[in-house]
Amino acid sequence: MSALIDILASAGLWAAVLRIATPLILGTLGALLCERSGVLNLGIEGIMTFGAMIGWLAVYNGADLWTGLFVAALAGGVFGALHALLTVTLGLSQHVSGLGVTLFASSFSYYVFRLMVPVAGTPPTVEPFRPIAIPGLSDLPFLGPALFTQTAPTYLAIALALLLAYIVFRTPLGLAIRMTGENPHAAEAQGINPMMVRYGAVIAGSALMGVGGAFLTLSAFNSFFPTMVQGRGWICIALVVFASWRPERALFGALLFAFFDGFQLRLQTVLSGVVPYQIFLMIPYVLSIAALAVMARRARVPQALMQPYRRGER
Repeated sequence: MSALIDILASAGLWAAVLRIATPLILGTLGALLCERSGVLNLGIEGIMTFGAMIGWLAVYNGADLWTGLFVAALAGGVFGALHALLTVTLGLSQHVSGLGVTLFASSFSYYVFRLMVPVAGTPPTVEPFRPIAIPGLSDLPFLGPALFTQTAPTYLAIALALLLAYIVFRTPLGLAIRMTGENPHAAEAQGINPMMVRYGAVIAGSALMGVGGAFLTLSAFNSFFPTMVQGRGWICIALVVFASWRPERALFGALLFAFFDGFQLRLQTVLSGVVPYQIFLMIPYVLSIAALAVMARRARVPQALMQPYRRGER
């Protein structure tokens, strides 16, 4: 019991929670924005992988770190435009299109990486984002090293979650997005172009997914390998449901999963040799499924989610 208390009282655990949560926050916000407009984007896993690769590749070839994030966002937006073309304009299955984008983006990431980077025994690296100590706050006991010595993209992700919550529920743009996701024909009757709204939401959401992937190579780590996203995209899809399609709850859900993950990593060191490590690896997913099962019962799905919109049809 004392070992568990020591883990929970460690500032390093809570610092790791924010670090682990950052790509989940960005990916979940991106998926939430897409789904709020009525489009399910299952391409998130591939988009995050490509964002991780192309952001890292830009920095590896001389760009600065912020340019790397911008390139990742741009690449994510391009895949979002492809998904929107297939689902919004052509009205194809959002499930099939999203899975196709994931397979294409993941494979294309590996192809471009091998094409541009020489094969070496040790993967090449870049200089990643460094933690930023916030004056005054970083010197606070426990809270300082736990919360206020993160890298810039982590602070950006939290700010974006709060900003998106404001936009979605407090601005005319957010109303247009929500109306399009609930009843695009009613939105059209109010002078809103549902197809343009869906295009914009999917492209912007996919750009956030790309930045979430780039965080892994430009902040959490300093190199790229094809399997580094490790299912985070699918976790983000589940977190959207957990959050009931609300950005502020998405932030909480990402932090909750990150806590489970960070906690099990430290628990392994305490109980190493006593409990098989596979049990620890399962813990965050089992607990997340349990939390999802509880929250999903009260979740209200956007009524037009996965329903293609065609002008003039009812």
